[in-house]
Amino acid sequence: MGRYVFKLPDVGEGTAEAEIVAWHVKVGDLVQEDQNLVDVMTDKATVEMTSPVTGRIVSLNGVPGEMAAVGSALVELEVEGAGNVKAGSAPAKTEPAKAAAPAPKVEAKKAEPKPAPVVHAEPKAAKPAFATRHEDDKPLASPAVRQRARDRGIELQFVPGSGPAGRISHEDLDTYIASGGKSARSGGSALAMREGVDEVKVIGLRRKIAESMQNSKRRIPHFAYVEEIDMTELESLRAHLNKTKRADQPKLTVLPFLMRALVKTLPHYPQINARFDDEAGVVHRHHAVHIGIATQTANGLIVPVVKHAEARDVWDCALEVTRVSTAARENKAGKDELTGSTITITSLGTLGGVATTPVINYPEVGIIGPNAIIERPVVRGGQIVIRKMMNLSSSFDHRVVDGFDAAEFIQKIKALLEHPATLFMD
Repeated sequence: MGRYVFKLPDVGEGTAEAEIVAWHVKVGDLVQEDQNLVDVMTDKATVEMTSPVTGRIVSLNGVPGEMAAVGSALVELEVEGAGNVKAGSAPAKTEPAKAAAPAPKVEAKKAEPKPAPVVHAEPKAAKPAFATRHEDDKPLASPAVRQRARDRGIELQFVPGSGPAGRISHEDLDTYIASGGKSARSGGSALAMREGVDEVKVIGLRRKIAESMQNSKRRIPHFAYVEEIDMTELESLRAHLNKTKRADQPKLTVLPFLMRALVKTLPHYPQINARFDDEAGVVHRHHAVHIGIATQTANGLIVPVVKHAEARDVWDCALEVTRVSTAARENKAGKDELTGSTITITSLGTLGGVATTPVINYPEVGIIGPNAIIERPVVRGGQIVIRKMMNLSSSFDHRVVDGFDAAEFIQKIKALLEHPATLFMD
């Protein structure tokens, strides 16, 4: 038998490390060649690491949330034959794995709280004192204990006291709460007070999202602008196109029309279709329009990219939006599909609300957020009529985009959407 050490390969161009997201094996498992061992993440893309050999897991290096350097040992296996580690050098290489795999210690710590019989023992010890208290007797307790009980809606009459003459202490109150005692306010199990705190470590994609949002808000002075748009005519056109479309054509949402409006307007505002390298002090104004589509997935918010939207009609835009967003939700989007956007659209769909203040997708300088389309009474020609209205929210990097230009840009978008025929005119 031999030892085989599987090292983290280069999972992306220029990548020096990757985050361990989830292990799919444990020590002692017999794994087959090409079996998934671990998921690692870099640049918002999760990559499955498969075993290059068949063997038994001897040790695992790292826990979810830790960073692993490219070339570092991830897994050690016992294999048939010589393996890839010499007998003399194997212990030195596997020592860190044994030291870094604190599974036994973690298990020991988890086992520590389990002597919870102590919690159950206290009420039993307190019962004799409680038994000596008559129904009409006033429970004995300090003013601090009484105030704390009032704050929690607990009747001290029902709390066993372990002190002299059944006096109730803070510890007695803690025991009563921990044992699930009902409060005066509870009125039944449905309204019973709940205790406890769940600790959830922020790792994987959620940590990437948190870092990205923090980076955007820290580095970019956001300028927000919201405009009201009458979508009645566009919604009529959209309904007609969906009703008369071919079987091989996708159903149209508002997004392809908004993308079309961006494509027509951005050439007049090149400073908005841009990425700002603030460290170098250089704004890269792009001729191509690569639109990021903020997509909610089971793992969090991901922004796949529709490349070259300027070369697509509304049908093609709809197809590509569906393709890249589906790939993102199924965790199948490649690095090229998740990078390179020059402006982003973020939409909450039917949950679009009245208005939002979207966070710019750094290092871009603009983001557009359509809100819900709602029928509202508006004044047209001196008459109150019902129209389908939508607020279009947006944010811009005020270092690169002046407020006047941002407002004018959104006004041009508004005009195109309110007169949808102009979306298709040169």
